[in-house]
Amino acid sequence: MNGKAYLAESISTFALVFFGPLSIILTAVVFGKGLSIETIFVISLAHGAAIGLMVYSFGHISGAHINPAVTIPMIITKKIKISDGIGYIIFQIIGAIIASFSLKLLLPELGSKVNYGVQGGPSDLINNDAITGLSLEIIFTFFLVMVIFMTAVHKKAYTGFHGISIGGMIFLLHLIGIPLTGASMNPARTLGPALASGFWEFHWIYWVGPIVGGIIAGVIMNWIFVNNNNEN
Repeated sequence: MNGKAYLAESISTFALVFFGPLSIILTAVVFGKGLSIETIFVISLAHGAAIGLMVYSFGHISGAHINPAVTIPMIITKKIKISDGIGYIIFQIIGAIIASFSLKLLLPELGSKVNYGVQGGPSDLINNDAITGLSLEIIFTFFLVMVIFMTAVHKKAYTGFHGISIGGMIFLLHLIGIPLTGASMNPARTLGPALASGFWEFHWIYWVGPIVGGIIAGVIMNWIFVNNNNEN
């Protein structure tokens, strides 16, 4: 058992699920912007910054997965032991739940207006279609995990840029994903606010999509690039 790594995962996921939804509460409710260009930009920046900063803070402790959809591919590609991977996921979920209920305690009325930041399912832009929403979450998470494997796992990647690269991809995915699916790419990120708000519509999409997309990316990147890094 790696207690420090588990705690790092919990703290990192808390940061994401606290500051990310808090940016939604502040922009969409307090500042009254709704789903505007300014709102999407601020929310995207908050999520990207939270992830990037946590990668720099705890990447050397746990790898800063902050996401079951990242940890599961790491288990499958044997970058982490199964027992540690299970511990990571448990503590990621714990961190997410504590973060969401912290928001519920601190900002009960404001937070409830946006269900504490939970993704609301496929939007009207994609006709509220579950399969389209699922497909988008698979694609979004594929590229997130691709960046993680190619910058943080690949031994020939430039050092010192992991946080910028991963945080930058989170920023990009939120910019284009918020109006479509709410941009989860992370089951823990969706679970915490769902428990706090009681909003469970289309919840399965945010588990199946990220996990499937993450596994596809992790297996392909590991097989083609990471395991053959000494050949090119």
